[in-house]
Amino acid sequence: MSDRRLFYAGLSLLAFTGAFVHQANSQQQNNTLRIAAAADLQPLLPTLLRRFEQQSGIHAEAAFQSSATLTTQIIDGAPFDLFLSADLSFPQRVIDAGRAEEAKPVPYARGTLVLWTRNDSGVPTLALDALRGPAIKTIAIANPEHAPYGRAAQSTLQNLDLLDALRPKLVVAENVAQAAQYADSGNAQVGFISLTSALTPRLKANGHFIRVPAESYPSILQGAIVIRGSAGASAAHRFLEFLQQPDTQQMLAAAGLEPVR
Repeated sequence: MSDRRLFYAGLSLLAFTGAFVHQANSQQQNNTLRIAAAADLQPLLPTLLRRFEQQSGIHAEAAFQSSATLTTQIIDGAPFDLFLSADLSFPQRVIDAGRAEEAKPVPYARGTLVLWTRNDSGVPTLALDALRGPAIKTIAIANPEHAPYGRAAQSTLQNLDLLDALRPKLVVAENVAQAAQYADSGNAQVGFISLTSALTPRLKANGHFIRVPAESYPSILQGAIVIRGSAGASAAHRFLEFLQQPDTQQMLAAAGLEPVR
């Protein structure tokens, strides 16, 4: 075979190989369940995704942000298959925008708000009443406009008639995971965070917490929706079924999310 024919044969092989790789990558992407997940799920969802893949053979990946940020991204057309929100109102916005398969969000868990501090923070007594005192100068809180746990914390302070007095002390984070980072890193002495964050090995070792009385804030009922027209809609429905399994609900409870009753 001449050098020229060898050259063009090589080009043909490269083109075929490139097309094959592109097709394989596309198939791999189509076989991946893409989940938009609220920030409070960050400590526990990766473990659940590995268990789900073992059971179903479906690979899943999650992007963690505040529920409000994810809502905006989904409405704007971000290529997610499933939205796991930290409340019901944000998935309802997606439903109202015509971007969900469900007529209403599917509840999958109930969140718990806690007040957390490092063991070396200098806070003598961790209590809601102590937030007024001079010993506590900074309080981390998720942005109430973006994060359901931030709304819960704000409601707690309002119900206890503390919000106006404590407003200068508040260090506002984008989401509840970032609020936990602020408290853990020392950027805030205490933080209103999720129980899921407080129960992580790092925060259990570094600090301690008290549960915020449930009657002081609206119930953090967390809801899910499948994104209309997504490539992984079938896999998303299978994951929702997986979340409802008794053993999965037990795993959620152990990580700080109560089963929905």
